[in-house]
Amino acid sequence: MLFPVCNIATENIPNELFDQKQVSLSVLRLDLIHNVVSGNKLYKLHFFLKDAIEQSSEGIITFGGAYSNHLVATAFACREAGLRSIGIVRGEQPNILSHTLKACLEYGMQLKFVSRQSYDQKESPGFLKQLKVDFQNYASVPEGGYHPEGTAGAKLIMDLIDPETTHICCAAGTATTGAGLLLGLNEKQQVIMVPVLKNMVDLEQRILFLTNRSFASKQLKIIPGYHFGGYAKKTQALIDFMNLMYERHRLPTDFVYTGKMLFGIIDSIKNDDFPAGSKIVAIHTGGLQGNLSLPPGTLVF
Repeated sequence: MLFPVCNIATENIPNELFDQKQVSLSVLRLDLIHNVVSGNKLYKLHFFLKDAIEQSSEGIITFGGAYSNHLVATAFACREAGLRSIGIVRGEQPNILSHTLKACLEYGMQLKFVSRQSYDQKESPGFLKQLKVDFQNYASVPEGGYHPEGTAGAKLIMDLIDPETTHICCAAGTATTGAGLLLGLNEKQQVIMVPVLKNMVDLEQRILFLTNRSFASKQLKIIPGYHFGGYAKKTQALIDFMNLMYERHRLPTDFVYTGKMLFGIIDSIKNDDFPAGSKIVAIHTGGLQGNLSLPPGTLVF
């Protein structure tokens, strides 16, 4: 790993509800790896960075929106690895940059803004061909690391999971992290994915692309309905939940991924969706810098 992972901890979350339902819930604190390259981002980037260094690439070019944790993680990781970085940003350049994009610039990333229409064509042969012309000797990383190589990196997270764990839970954006977890399951385990985007109905197809495998229902369960309005959307109920998690357990979460995932998992425990005896681990995928976009005082941490 480019960054040491010795700070990672698995923390038990005590709750009378869990005792009543005869289940346990722990959180794998990948957010503790680093304050910028935190959570699953480092794992998804691992093999891309390794290959770029071994192949003497000048840098990495990648994609994301104005609030992309992936962009800022890539920018910082590239700087630390001695690589240049280019960020293709969805949408026209705003008058005021987001906290995320300002951080990307601070870490040396060159930003290239493209229209949403052009961005939607980023996987087309013409778009990719032009990128190779404009940025020669740059390795390309898809948005969110959505690629089998990103999945291979995410699989390494399973090395941190107790084999006796029965359910491993994660938020689903590109599905790259969940796909990696699926590749590392033992026969007693199930991955629970909580989509954070509205109308995300193609998770199975994404997983098939990322792993070249299909998974049975005993291995994979998708819990929809906890996107709180869509990607990077929020409600007061979500904010109240995040504040409560910090006040009770000193557990900081973000409103894009981990906050929604934990809300969905605890709600599912209330609804008896986990059998008695379940040992549940929820993966904190970092991204706390995204909370900087919230008005001061919104969160208690």
